[in-house]
Amino acid sequence: MSIYRSFLFAPGNHARRVEKALFLAADAVILDLEDAVANSEKIKSRELVVTALQGPRNCKAYVRVNALGTPWSYGDLVAIINPGVDGVFLPKVESASDLHTVEWLITSLENERNLPKGSIDLIPIVETALGFSNLTSIARSGTRVRRIAFGAGDFTLDLGITWTADETELLSYRNSFVVESRAAGLEPPVDTVWVALDDETGFNKSVETAQKLGFQGKMCIHPDQLKKVNECFSPSEKQIAQAKRIIEAFAVAEKQGLAAIQVDGKFVDYPIVYLAEKLVQRSNAIQENFTSKN
Repeated sequence: MSIYRSFLFAPGNHARRVEKALFLAADAVILDLEDAVANSEKIKSRELVVTALQGPRNCKAYVRVNALGTPWSYGDLVAIINPGVDGVFLPKVESASDLHTVEWLITSLENERNLPKGSIDLIPIVETALGFSNLTSIARSGTRVRRIAFGAGDFTLDLGITWTADETELLSYRNSFVVESRAAGLEPPVDTVWVALDDETGFNKSVETAQKLGFQGKMCIHPDQLKKVNECFSPSEKQIAQAKRIIEAFAVAEKQGLAAIQVDGKFVDYPIVYLAEKLVQRSNAIQENFTSKN
């Protein structure tokens, strides 16, 4: 079971920041070749990223390549699909055909370089009006994609939406990401970054909103954001204890022919039990992932 609570961006052309990021508390680091790198630096930054992927780290390492249709996307993929990369973030995905194109190229490179077939993860970032309008087909593309990400920065720019501190203007779009992901049989989606680094209250609310809406985690642009994101997207000890009580009590009741009981003063039936089981499974997966890092 893959658990990604936090993805931390690091500029691919800044070796020291990349090295530091790979040993922070993120579940995965995204070495960025797109927005964080000036056009004049993009090609030579590939070598720095590939070198970093070969070094030690305590988390998964992804690369955000440049979008299809730019002069750099093909070269980015050819350079980074090698041992050491766990996955690719593909920005500005606007159709299922975008994913089929990149799927073909990644598969070809895996075969050519003797990498396990399907071993490279692919996460599309949907961040334009056209991409959002094709969200259903993107989610059901039938490629190696297991989860999709929402990019609110470019999305609000494209639609002329004012991105406010309370983010109410994003609610319907976020809901669509969760619904379409579930309908397509994908994992829950990954939420957008928070760019107002001086607004901790707004950031905390954004993280909590994304968690309540059903996202699995959030992309981050600063190390200070990791603690809140990891905590919010992890079940609390109180939640885990209650979930275990529900599971145990319902198992006893079921043997007695009962399918509706009360636990801690709350009504419990099969959907509540299934939710409790999912919460415990998530907690166990997070713990296993933490143990594997240490």
